[in-house]
Amino acid sequence: MPKTSARLLALLSLLQARRNWPGTQLAERLAVSPRTVRRDIDRLRELGYPIVTTKGPDGGYRLGAGMQLPPLHFDDEQAVALAVALQLATATAGIEEAAARALHTVRQVMPARLRHRIDTLQVTAVEEVSAPPLDRGVLLALSAATHAREVLRFDYATAAGDDRPRRAEPHHLVTRGGRWYLVAWDLDRDDWRTFRADRITPRTPTGPRFAPRALPGGDVATFVADRFSGGRPCRGEVILHLPAAEVSPFAGDGIVEELGPNRCRLIVDSWSWIGLATAVGAFDTDMEVVGPAELADAFAQLARRYADAATDRSAEPR
Repeated sequence: MPKTSARLLALLSLLQARRNWPGTQLAERLAVSPRTVRRDIDRLRELGYPIVTTKGPDGGYRLGAGMQLPPLHFDDEQAVALAVALQLATATAGIEEAAARALHTVRQVMPARLRHRIDTLQVTAVEEVSAPPLDRGVLLALSAATHAREVLRFDYATAAGDDRPRRAEPHHLVTRGGRWYLVAWDLDRDDWRTFRADRITPRTPTGPRFAPRALPGGDVATFVADRFSGGRPCRGEVILHLPAAEVSPFAGDGIVEELGPNRCRLIVDSWSWIGLATAVGAFDTDMEVVGPAELADAFAQLARRYADAATDRSAEPR
């Protein structure tokens, strides 16, 4: 790439990353003179970028809004992030079609190298929640194996902390309850499994190609919902006055969402409301019941039982 073209792309990337740039700072970041920056700004304007000059002691520049969206420049990480964000947006009510069209439009203008990466990123949002950071290399490896329909070989960290080798046919990469999961056919156990992606360490090379199996339930959202509920009819939501990091290791299949340094949301299933209230009470902390009303009633019933038990105990002769 010619030096001037590379510098123009770097300048454009800086203007897209921050609203206002003093001219002297742009010159320092690009290791050129302020005069060169002014010439490059003029070149970008000729290409259709609406760059506004700001007045002041040093002067400056910002990328303004235009009648039409100008060409955009993405580095590799931005392309990956954009593909994930737009695919997650297709599950958001009201913007599904627009998000799908946006992803298609962006893909069309990408170089072949970045377009291939976007094509391998197949993510399904089961619930409208944000997922925590996941190592980009792991995300790409899982997506690539899913897209290519190749057997995935990986080490899987168990709750006990040890790693176990696994082989699976990856079907979908999904987000649920603030976590990433890989839905796959476990070749060693001959059954469907949902693997937490943050516990996966992919191995190379991948295995042979496979013909995808029919997913139980007909679609990935139904499958994941059924798998996590386990058929348990009672689902409740509480806010615990504990850090999410302290709750997650003991939440089982529950969903833990961080709300602050010492607060988190816990969504958990059980076979009965009393059983659910008892399980949540084991965290031994102050809490707030979000719902439903049956869970609040279960807490009230347990409170009466415990109060009666304490009263009966205190009435016994010593």
